[in-house]
Amino acid sequence: MVKKAGGNNLVKKFKLLLRLLMQLLVVGFQFAMLLIILYRVVPVPVTPLHIQRVFEQISNDKPITLKKSWKSIDYVTDKFSYAVLTSEDIQFPHHYGFDFEQIYKVVKRGIKSGKKMRGASTITQQTAKNLFFTPKRSWLRKLPEMGITVCLELLWTKKRILEVYINIIEMGDGVYGVEAAAQHYFNKTAATLSKKECALIAACLPNPRKFVANKPNAYIRKKADVVQRYMYRIGKLPWKGLPKNVKKAK
Repeated sequence: MVKKAGGNNLVKKFKLLLRLLMQLLVVGFQFAMLLIILYRVVPVPVTPLHIQRVFEQISNDKPITLKKSWKSIDYVTDKFSYAVLTSEDIQFPHHYGFDFEQIYKVVKRGIKSGKKMRGASTITQQTAKNLFFTPKRSWLRKLPEMGITVCLELLWTKKRILEVYINIIEMGDGVYGVEAAAQHYFNKTAATLSKKECALIAACLPNPRKFVANKPNAYIRKKADVVQRYMYRIGKLPWKGLPKNVKKAK
C-alpha cells in the first residue's frame, strides 16, 4: 500500500508538471502572437540579440555600443533591398516562408559531406529568429521558429517582413539595421547609399562582426561584385516595379 501511494504521488507530480508546461507553452504562444500583431505596425524596440550583445560587452569590460535607427523601407534606397535579397534570399518574393528547394540542396550536401547543415534559412525565418531568439543554434528552437515564420507570412506583408529584417539585423559590432550601418561604415544615410555600398553591406551579413563593409577583404569584394551583377535579376519587389532603366534579365 505504501509503494502504491508513493507511485500515485509520483504520477500526480508528473501530471502537474506536464500541466504547468502546457500552460507555459500556451502563455508563450499568446505572448508571441501579441508581439507579432503589434510589430506588424509598430517599430521593434529591442530584440534578444541586442540584449545578449550588451551583456557580452559588459562581461568583457567593453563600452556599451547599441547603434540603431529605425527607418521605413520606403525611406531606404531600393538598391539595398535588391542587394540583401540577392545575397540572402533570392526567392523571397515567391516563397511562403520556406525555400524547400534550397533546404533539399543543403540537406543533400550535408549528408554527402557529413558536415553540419546550414545556409537554407529564408529572410522570413531569420526575422522570426531575430525577433524572439538568440543566435545560439538549437534543434529544440526550430519548431517554435517555424511556427513564428508561418505566422509572419500569414499576418505580415512581404514588405513588412523585409522592413523589420533590415532594421533589426546585426550589421557590425553593436550596429543594427541599415541606417546605423550606412552611417557607421560610409557616413551616409540609408537613403543615399550607392549600389556598391549596398552590395558591400549585404555581402557581410552572414558574419557582420568578422567582415567590415568599408574595409572589405578579397572574399567580400568578390561577393559584392556578384551581388551587384545579379541584384536586379530577382525581378520587381513585391510592392514595387523595377527601377527605371533596369530590365529583368532572362
